[in-house]
Amino acid sequence: MFITPLPETKIVAGQQVELLIRGEGQNLLFLHAGHGFEPDDPLVAALSRHYRVYAPSHPGFGASDRPDHLNSVEDLVFFYLDLIEQFDLRDLIVVGVSFGGWLAAELATRGTGRIAKLVLIDAVGVKFSGRETRDIVDIFATTIEQIPGLFFHDEQIGMRQFGGLDFKAMSLASTTRFARNRESILLFGWSPTLYNPKLLRRLYRVHVPVLVLWGAEDQIVATSYGKQYAAAFEHGVYREVAGAGHYGYLEKPAEFAAAVTEFLATKSPVEV
Repeated sequence: MFITPLPETKIVAGQQVELLIRGEGQNLLFLHAGHGFEPDDPLVAALSRHYRVYAPSHPGFGASDRPDHLNSVEDLVFFYLDLIEQFDLRDLIVVGVSFGGWLAAELATRGTGRIAKLVLIDAVGVKFSGRETRDIVDIFATTIEQIPGLFFHDEQIGMRQFGGLDFKAMSLASTTRFARNRESILLFGWSPTLYNPKLLRRLYRVHVPVLVLWGAEDQIVATSYGKQYAAAFEHGVYREVAGAGHYGYLEKPAEFAAAVTEFLATKSPVEV
């Protein structure tokens, strides 16, 4: 898993990026987690039955270019502002998972004129507790072998998603892709670990409906973190999926897809 090239590339903001475009309907931008994105992602497949989904590999991930000057989360946010304008995406739904949820939250604080709704799935990016308390597990201090049990509630599902972590059996292209994804999440999320100390104070700028969706067994960011995230938005709601870990959308894709599509189909008071 996370080692398969996307079917096509596009030039966005002057650089080549992998970009999967699928489905018809209201525009939806899907921002993937820190381990990369697969073209057969089950949540994207479910959402593309109702929406026109734009699902890129972030710059530096997969086979997407990353110019030297693009080396921070803020740079990624401005890249996505360029992508939204280039494809003239309006009335846009933004769905972000984990690291992608951080990007989605940052993106929405820059102005929601083109964004209709926001969905954050087991997102990182904010700091709630004091300096001496860690809100987010330091994933950079873990080994690759710990990934399946840490990111998934069901470790066996995690092992399957990561191809059993049998790198000797993988092609050179696949192992290179895996390593590039890991290198890029380290570059963008290293210090401080997976959060922007200023983001929490900026979330008041997000005036659209926000769904904060969490795996009830998340070992990376606890459900209490997710509840605080939802409460930080003007129109935030919190939901959980039982028996799901940090990458619960891959463990229980039907349940996550149902929660997302129900939220997107329901008018909130702010939209009436």
